[in-house]
Amino acid sequence: MQEKILSTRKNGMAVMIVTIALYGAAFVGLILAGDHNLPLTIVCIVWVCAGWIPFLGLKVLKPQEALVLTLFGKYAGTLRGDGFYFVNPFCAAVNPAAKTRLNQSGDVNPESKTIFASKSNEAAKTVSQKISLKIMTLNNNRQKINDCLGNPVDIGIAVMWRVVDTSKAVFNVDNYKEYLSLQCDSALRNVVRIYPYDVAPNVDTTGDGVPDEGSLRGSSEIVAARIKEEIQKKVTEAGLEIIEARITYLAYAPEIAAVMLQRQQASAIIDARKMIVEGAVGMVEMALDKLNENRIVELDDERKAAMVSNLLVVLCGNRDAQPVVNSGSLY
Repeated sequence: MQEKILSTRKNGMAVMIVTIALYGAAFVGLILAGDHNLPLTIVCIVWVCAGWIPFLGLKVLKPQEALVLTLFGKYAGTLRGDGFYFVNPFCAAVNPAAKTRLNQSGDVNPESKTIFASKSNEAAKTVSQKISLKIMTLNNNRQKINDCLGNPVDIGIAVMWRVVDTSKAVFNVDNYKEYLSLQCDSALRNVVRIYPYDVAPNVDTTGDGVPDEGSLRGSSEIVAARIKEEIQKKVTEAGLEIIEARITYLAYAPEIAAVMLQRQQASAIIDARKMIVEGAVGMVEMALDKLNENRIVELDDERKAAMVSNLLVVLCGNRDAQPVVNSGSLY
């Protein structure tokens, strides 16, 4: 179903003024006619009883709002743009998601500041059938998903979206807000299970058969882009457009967080030790080269081995070395 924009003029104010004026004329006619002019009296009474019907066709829209109208069950068109409109009084506004409240901007009921809330005000809020065309932010609950290595990961995303086709949003799906929320959860699960939390060997995240260094922690931009594309494929038929998707929370699940922290610490310690050893070997090599180049002292292989051992202990140790001064001969 294609969206049909109504070209109704913004003549709501004129219709309202004319209707009110006719009401005033009807009351004046009743007073003046009395029992002398029966036809005028009947016309005035009929208008007083049925003259409120045009008020049903008055519609007020704010900027970035739309109203989907049906006439006796048939799609009549959509009002877009701010203004005061007059439409067929028998048209009904349709928005199946009007009462749906999700964890998203512009769609969360604010907490009442008073103890006794007015039920009429709450009812007026819930019956509004207008569709917001603004950019909304959906922040679904965090999910626990296993990554490609089977490790449980807690992850949450924020999705920026908006309605671009009101007819599809209203008629193609039962409730476009709930539909979007479910598709976000499904797309998040489908994408996350492809990636490891950290870079892992022999893991292909692109699908080309070649291992790469993709990960949830290191490739967040790429992961977010894939999540956005996955969601967009599902919600196009619902008349929705996904502006952006961002990862808002990422962590190992609590049951394995401590173990993974120890693993990261062990990996960091190994990398640090490797760097220290490489640096120490280079320093020992440089010291021996300098001694031979300047001919400061002649050392045989045994003494060189002892010197290398002592220097490595000093350079690779966790504590400051305690020197032992030899006051005797060299040997």
